[in-house]
Amino acid sequence: MVCTFPWNFGISPKICYKENSLLEREVVVEHKLLTEHYHREDYKNLSGYQKRGGYQTLKKALSLKPEAVVNEVKESGLRGRGGAGFPTGVKWSFLPDNKEPRYLLCNADEGEPGTFKDRMMMERAPHQLIEGMLISAWAIQSHKSYIYIRGEYQKSYRIIQKALDEARQDGFIGKNIMGTGFHHEIDTYLGAGAYICGEETGLISSLEGKKGQPKLKPPFPAVKGYLGKPTIVNNVETLAAVVPIIQDGAKAYRSLGTDRSPGTKIFSLSGDVLIPGNYEVPLGYPLKDLIYQLGGGLKPGHRLKAVIPGGSSVPVLTAEECEMARMDY
Repeated sequence: MVCTFPWNFGISPKICYKENSLLEREVVVEHKLLTEHYHREDYKNLSGYQKRGGYQTLKKALSLKPEAVVNEVKESGLRGRGGAGFPTGVKWSFLPDNKEPRYLLCNADEGEPGTFKDRMMMERAPHQLIEGMLISAWAIQSHKSYIYIRGEYQKSYRIIQKALDEARQDGFIGKNIMGTGFHHEIDTYLGAGAYICGEETGLISSLEGKKGQPKLKPPFPAVKGYLGKPTIVNNVETLAAVVPIIQDGAKAYRSLGTDRSPGTKIFSLSGDVLIPGNYEVPLGYPLKDLIYQLGGGLKPGHRLKAVIPGGSSVPVLTAEECEMARMDY
C-alpha cells in the first residue's frame, strides 16, 4: 500500500464538508511535543529549527553526565515507537560497561502498510531527529551513528542529508561538539526495499553489507550488534522524543499519556476517512475520537466495518471493538 495523502498535523483545522448538510467544527489537539512546528516550512532548515530553540536541549544534555541522561529517559517511561514498545532507557542500560566502541542506529526503514509518520518527521523536522540522536549518543557514549532509511524514501534521504551537512558545518556533528570534547559522526544508509530490514537485527545485517536477515537472540544487539560491537537501535520517533524529555524533564513527559504508556504518539490514519494524515495525541487516546474527531469520520456513504490498528501482523478490530479501544501499548 502506498499512501499519498497530504500531511495533516492536527493543528486545529477548521473542517467543512458536506454530508446531508454543511457541517463546521473545530478540531483541537493539545500537547504536541513533536509536531508543534511541522507546518512551518523553515522548520526543516537549521536556521528555522534554531529560531524555535533547536539544539539548546543538546547543550543542556552535554552539561549533564551521560548516566543522568539515561536515567531521565528511563524515568520518562518512553517506550520504543517502532512497534515493540520496549522501554528505551532500560534498553540503553543493557550496554556493557566496557571500553568497546558502541554504535547508535536510527531505524528509518518504515515499511508497515499505511504507516507514514517517520517519513513526515524526516521531511518536516530532520534536525529534531539529529538533535535527538546526538543527545542519545552522548547518553550511551557512542561516537558513531547511522540513519538507515527505507530505499523508497528518496526525498527523505535528500532532506536528511542536507540537514546533516548543515549541522556538521555549524559544529553540531564532528569533533568537540559545543566545546565539550565530545565527538560524534552521523552517516546515512539507504536500504534496498527489504521489508524485513525494519527488524533491528535484519537492519544490522544489511548495514554490514550482508543479506538483510534477522539473527537469533541472544546475544542482543546491545551486547553484540553492528560489527560485533555493542549497538542501540531506536526508531525515528523514539529518538526525536528524547528532545522534549530532556528539555522539560521526565515528570512533564509522564504527565501525558497513561501510566504504562506515557507521552504522546504520532498515529498514521488512512483509509475511507475524510481527513487522512498523521496525528500526534497523548497515548490512551480513544480510537473512535481519532477516526471521528481528528479524521473527520468516514466519507459519505461509508460505514465503519473494521480497523487494522498496527502493522500487518496485528488482529483486525471490529467496529464494536473500536468503540472501546484506546491507543496505547
